[in-house]
Amino acid sequence: MARYNARESEQHWQREWDSRQSFAASNDFTKPKAYVLEMFPYPSGRIHMGHVRNYTMGDVIARFRKAQGFNVLHPMGWDAFGLPAENAARDKGVNPRDWTYDNIAAMRKELKMMGLAIDWSREFATCDPEYYAQQQKLFVEFFKAGLVYRAEADVNWDPVDHTVLANEQVIDGKGWRSGAPVERKKLSQWFFRITAYSDDLLSALDTLDRWPEKVRTMQKNWIGRSEGLRFTFDLSNGRKIDVFTTRPDTLFGASFVAISPDHPLATEIAKSNPKAAGFIEECHRIGTSEAAIETAEKLGFDTGITAAHPFDENWKLPVMIANFVLMGYGTGAIFGCPAHDQRDLDFANKYKLPVLPVVVPEGEDAKAFKVGKDAYTGPGKLANSQFLDGLDVDTAKAEVINRMEREKRGTRTVNYRLRDWLVSRQRPWGCPIPMIRCEKCGYVPVPEDQLPVKLPDEIKFEGAGNPLASHPTWKHTSCPQCGGKAERETDTCDTFVDSSWYFARFADPKSEAPVNKNATDYWMPVDQYIGGIEHAILHLLYARFFTRGLHKLGYTTIDEPFAGLFTQGMVCHETYKNGNGEWVTPDEVEKRDGKAFLTGTNVEVTIGSSEKMSKSKKNVIAPETIIGVYGADTIRWFMLSDTPPERDIEWTDEGASGCWRFVQRIWRLIDEAGELAAPGTKPGIVEGASLELRRATHKAIAAVTDDLEHLRFNRAVAQIYTLAGAIGGDAKVDPAAKREALEALVLLCGPMMPHLAESCWQALGHKTMVADTAWPKAELALTQSDTVTYAVQVSGKLRGTFEIAKGSPKEIVEATALALEPIQRALDGKAPKRVIVVPDRIVNIVA
Repeated sequence: MARYNARESEQHWQREWDSRQSFAASNDFTKPKAYVLEMFPYPSGRIHMGHVRNYTMGDVIARFRKAQGFNVLHPMGWDAFGLPAENAARDKGVNPRDWTYDNIAAMRKELKMMGLAIDWSREFATCDPEYYAQQQKLFVEFFKAGLVYRAEADVNWDPVDHTVLANEQVIDGKGWRSGAPVERKKLSQWFFRITAYSDDLLSALDTLDRWPEKVRTMQKNWIGRSEGLRFTFDLSNGRKIDVFTTRPDTLFGASFVAISPDHPLATEIAKSNPKAAGFIEECHRIGTSEAAIETAEKLGFDTGITAAHPFDENWKLPVMIANFVLMGYGTGAIFGCPAHDQRDLDFANKYKLPVLPVVVPEGEDAKAFKVGKDAYTGPGKLANSQFLDGLDVDTAKAEVINRMEREKRGTRTVNYRLRDWLVSRQRPWGCPIPMIRCEKCGYVPVPEDQLPVKLPDEIKFEGAGNPLASHPTWKHTSCPQCGGKAERETDTCDTFVDSSWYFARFADPKSEAPVNKNATDYWMPVDQYIGGIEHAILHLLYARFFTRGLHKLGYTTIDEPFAGLFTQGMVCHETYKNGNGEWVTPDEVEKRDGKAFLTGTNVEVTIGSSEKMSKSKKNVIAPETIIGVYGADTIRWFMLSDTPPERDIEWTDEGASGCWRFVQRIWRLIDEAGELAAPGTKPGIVEGASLELRRATHKAIAAVTDDLEHLRFNRAVAQIYTLAGAIGGDAKVDPAAKREALEALVLLCGPMMPHLAESCWQALGHKTMVADTAWPKAELALTQSDTVTYAVQVSGKLRGTFEIAKGSPKEIVEATALALEPIQRALDGKAPKRVIVVPDRIVNIVA
């Protein structure tokens, strides 16, 4: 046999799989199913190494499940609406639709080069009218079910481009394109009522035992259930103001009341106070995101109004307008207790407000305890708090709430950080919202027989604002109810809507209904979902909400879309800079004697840290280039090797070369196998080296199977290396045992290096394909060792280990343990008080 030719082999087997439709999911709903899905990509034009790692992992699981006899659904689609297409249209004068579909074609070609076991017959893009027609149907049905409504909301407004900006488009308070100071503006927007499911979305997280704990915690924090007190302050202007707090125990440490710049009281004050109006305008330049507000300098404006303390009417607190108070959380008003909240402390110090500790650590003198630069947020006893003095925090909270309720000044309240989902986007490249505005009838849904509301063929990015709103004809229509003149909604859907139900559409992408209930009842939930941790909150939370909406509408019987979730690590690479501090690409660098130089020169470049591959730092390696040099199986093997899949992995040329060498080694093992039994021959009774090879084979089968079940890809790779080493030994072995080992090696490699596996399987004389071959099963008797390793503890500390025949008598095990040099040192010549032997596991010695 010649050297393994990856290029020829991979092209050949990809054509074979395609012609045989090897990975088309069956519509036989009586078979056990496995739905494997990676988060679908945005069609940027090229796949990157992050895609390669993500889709390789999913592909391994899909091929593994297929070999185990499951009916596998492993589809691919495109999250195709979004800003990059608009930017290309605006900057290059291209049609966003053409740009997007050209990119899809290029990326599809690259993904197919990876040899992915995908059912391409189910492919769709979210910008396909056939897809967003169904999404528009769902929008109307959600609207009729009370899950969609229209209301005013704050947005980031670019006064030059006359458009709404996403939070990430606001840079240092300015529009990313125009550079104009951003304004916060109220616009009438469309919302999904996700808060209707706040409690369910939170409590159901405990049932998602195959999700990473980190992701569940992030979602819990985002939903943000908090129990506290809602109560009323009496104001000096004769008004009242409601406040929500989770720390009613700290009421006697209050030094101010703060309201949001958007609170009705602030708005009223601004009408007659130009300075207050100016302050509020300044606050609005921060932007609307919580992150922007949280990181901004904490600023306040004293309204001149005071609030009477609820337990002492003579105690007056200044009412401040504060830029860090959110109108959307609680009541839009808080009381500040600087001693026990860092944000409040920073604010109080800035405006020279009192700081009175009311929770004192155990053992501290209440009179002497002071708060410095850091607020005290730990446990303790109440002090300086009248009737609460001496109580612990929880008891004090309950006491304040009970008193407030008795006096009818407040109520025990559960509050959520989660807000309803604003889905309106004033952008043209998105799914049109299927609503019509009539002066007489108000907002009316587009009738189903008029869907889809298609985007215009030509979208002109000229001038300011949303091109759909300025289109000469597109928005003009008639009212479905009265027949009078009306206008289409020119907002489009947030692209997160597109990705909140695509997984259900894959169950039957040709269905005339948005979701085929019979198909989703069979395929859903997704058994294994794979994607980046950056989608832990919004995408996954919206998908969970949308699935509950589909359940309410009768499209499915489940509430949770993803039974198993895995978040893979990033792919990293060294960074390089030239003498001018400019980033240099890896293909411009060559290494000599541990240093890096510009290729073909003696000009040294600086080697920087290994960071996530990114265009901005030019440390990107094109997968297509690597596949052209080494083949897809090499790059797949690299992505699975060495590093646990949830951690970041560093791409190195040396690592890629090592993987390529292993590909050739497996090929040589087949070539140099020598005498083999005929295909299908079962090994008889063997001993010696043949028996040891059989044991190595079945131990590998058992271990790789278990590792793939638990997504331990790097450990599965290590097991395959071990098996290859056992096969490559010099000892002469039984021809049937050798064939068994080689076939197991090939089949175990199949999910990871599928092209190589098919070529090796054929070389071993098989007429079938690995893609159609059952997963090997380990013989239990051959996976068990004749020896065991005992751990030896002295007084609870591990002091040594030893190997001995399984089932050895207790006396021999005890004598062997006591003879170990580390044990003798630990005993220091003294006889042990007691020796406890746990058979085939551990020896405990009490000194």
